[in-house]
Amino acid sequence: MGYVTIALCIPIRNGYDQNLVSNLIYLKMVKKSWITPSWLILLLDLMYAGAAMLFALLLRLNFDLDAFRNYPLKDIFSIVVGVTFVFSLLLRTYKGVVRYTSVADIGRISGLSFVCSLVYYNIENIKLLNEGAMIFPLSVIVINFFISIFTWLSYRLIVKWFFRFYWRERNENKLRAAIYNTSHSGVMVRKMINEDNNANIRVVAFLENTSVLTGRRLEGLPIYAACSASLQKLVTQERIKLLIIADEQIEPALLNELVDQCAALNIRVQKVLPVDQWISGGWNNTQLKDINIEDLLERSVINIQNQQVSRSLKGRYVLVTGAAGSIGSELVRQLIKNTPAAIIMCDNAESALHELELEVAETAPDIPVVPFIGDVCDRNRMQQLFEVYAPTVVYHAAAYKHVPMMEKNPSIAVTNNVRGTKILAELSVEYEVEKFIMVSTDKAVNPTNVMGASKRIAEIFIQSYNRYLHDTFQKNGSLGVAPPTRFITTRFGNVLGSNGSVIPRFKKQLENGGPLTVTHPEITRYFMTIPEACQLVLEAGAMGEGGEIFVFDMGKPVKIADLAAKMIRMSGREPDKDIKILFTGLRPGEKLYEELLNTAENTRPTYHDKIMIASVREYDFVEVSELIKELLNTAHEHYITPTVTLMKKLVPEFISRNSTFEQLDKMKL
Repeated sequence: MGYVTIALCIPIRNGYDQNLVSNLIYLKMVKKSWITPSWLILLLDLMYAGAAMLFALLLRLNFDLDAFRNYPLKDIFSIVVGVTFVFSLLLRTYKGVVRYTSVADIGRISGLSFVCSLVYYNIENIKLLNEGAMIFPLSVIVINFFISIFTWLSYRLIVKWFFRFYWRERNENKLRAAIYNTSHSGVMVRKMINEDNNANIRVVAFLENTSVLTGRRLEGLPIYAACSASLQKLVTQERIKLLIIADEQIEPALLNELVDQCAALNIRVQKVLPVDQWISGGWNNTQLKDINIEDLLERSVINIQNQQVSRSLKGRYVLVTGAAGSIGSELVRQLIKNTPAAIIMCDNAESALHELELEVAETAPDIPVVPFIGDVCDRNRMQQLFEVYAPTVVYHAAAYKHVPMMEKNPSIAVTNNVRGTKILAELSVEYEVEKFIMVSTDKAVNPTNVMGASKRIAEIFIQSYNRYLHDTFQKNGSLGVAPPTRFITTRFGNVLGSNGSVIPRFKKQLENGGPLTVTHPEITRYFMTIPEACQLVLEAGAMGEGGEIFVFDMGKPVKIADLAAKMIRMSGREPDKDIKILFTGLRPGEKLYEELLNTAENTRPTYHDKIMIASVREYDFVEVSELIKELLNTAHEHYITPTVTLMKKLVPEFISRNSTFEQLDKMKL
C-alpha cells in the first residue's frame, strides 16, 4: 500500500494537506502504474457472468418474477460461475492490463463467452435426456452470450476511458505533438507514446499527405492535411509544438516543405527511428532524432544494390588509405559488411585511427582490422605495408583537400596528392594488386585551384598508367602471368558532414550564436551524403574494368546561402534577425560553380542510371611520366611558382581564380 497508506493517515486540515494526499496517491499510481490485480479482474468476470445469466433469464421471461423464482437460481449461478472460472483460467482472459484493452482482448472475451455457451447447451441436453427441468433454454443461452460479452467489455472500456481521461488531465503540461503518417508506423508510434507514462509528449493529431484521409479520425484523433493551412490550425486549435515524422520513405521535397512551414510556425520537427529498431525494446525519448540537413537533400537517396560488390570483396585483403578521414572511415564501415579477409586501415592520424579501430572491433569483431600508421608519401613505409599484408584491393582516399590551404601550400598539395598516389599505384602493380580505386573530386574538372589541379594530375597519371600497363600486357601476351592492376577513378561533389565541410562549420557557428559565414551570395555546390559517396566508390570497384572515371548524378546544385538560412530556421531562429548571414568574399582558388565533367568531355551510361563513365582525353604515359617526375622534383624543393607553372603545363584547363597565380595565366596569354 506504500504511499497510499501514509497519505490517508495525514489529517486533512487545509488545502495544502489535500494536495499532499492527492500528490502522494498520484506518486503511488505512477510508481505501480496502477495495474489492477489479476485476481480482482477474475472475480469481477465471475460476478458479471453469474449476473448476466440471471438477467438473460429474467429478460427471456419478460421480467415475470414468479416464473423466474421457479428456476433453480442458485444452481444456475453456481454452474455459470464454475464454468466461467475454469475457462477463464484456460483462456487467461483475466491477465490483460485493463486500461490497455485491445481488439485481441475482445477476441479472447468473445471466445470465452462462446465456449461457455457451448457448455451450457450440452448441460441442458443432458438434463433433457434425464427428463429433468430446463435450466438453460437455448434462447437464454443466446441472450446470455451477448450480455456477458457486453458486461465484460463494458467495465474494461470504462476503466480504459477513465485512465485516458485521468492521464489527459495529468498530461496537460506535456509537449503537444502531431504525427506525420497514418500507416502502421504512425499508429505504433502514437500507441507507444500514449502507453509510456514517463513520456513528456502527448499526441493530439495525425498529419497525412493524401486528401482521402483528411478530416477523418484515427485512434480517436483528427487527421489533418500536410499543408501550411492545416499546420496553422494545429498551432491555434491543438497548440502543437512538435511534429514527429514517422514515415521512413518520405520524399525529401515534402520533408523540406514541412520543415520550412514548421520553422515559420515555431514547430519543432523530429523523426522517429524505424519501428523495427525499437519496438521490441519499448519506447523512450531517444527514439526521436532531430532532422539533419542531410535529410533535406532535394533528391531521393540513391541506394546501390549489387551482389557483385560482395563477391569482389569477400575473402579479400583490402587496403584503405586515409582510413581515419570522413570518407575513409565510412568506406571501412561499409567494407566490413562484405566480409573481407582483413582490412588494412592506413593513416597518419593516430587518435582518429585508434577510435576507428575500437569502433570496428565493437561492430564487427569477426573481421580482422589492421591499424597501420603511415604516410602515403613515405615509399619505404608503404612498401613495408604491401610486403607484410599483400592487399588485393586498394581504396585510395588519402589526400589534402582544403582549397584555400593548398592554394597557400602548392608544393605540399603536389607532394601528397600526386606523389602519394604515384607511390601507391606503382607498389600496387609491383605487388600484383587486382584493383586500385582512387577517390577524386569534382574540383578536378576545369580546376581553378591548386588542390583541384593536383587531383586532376593524379587522375591523369593513373589513367595513362593503366592504359600503358594493359597495352604492354596485350602486346607481350604473357601466358600464365596475372593481368596488371586495374586503375579506377571516382569523382563526386561535396560530402555533407565530412571533415572541414560547410555543414559542421555552420553548426559550430550556430552554437556560438552566429554569424554564419558564406563566401558569396551566389555560390552553389553539389552535395551528397557520406554513405552515398562510399557506395559509389564500392560500386566503382566492382564495376570498373580499368581506366574509367566514374561520375555521379549529383542532382540539383544547392546555394550555400540557402543552406545557411535553412539551418538557422531549423534551429528555431530567424535568418538575418536572430542569426546573421555574413558574406566574406570568395577564397583563393574558389569558384562559384562546381562541375562534374570537363566541357570537352562526354559520358556514356552504365547499368545504373545515376552512374556514368566520363570519356576523357587520353594522355601518353611516357610523356606524362616525365612531366610528373619534373613536377615532383620541383615540389620537393618547395619552389612555389615553378611548381604551379608545371601544373598548368600538365593541365592546360587549370585557370586560377581569385588567386595570386592568376599572373601565370596572363603570362601564358
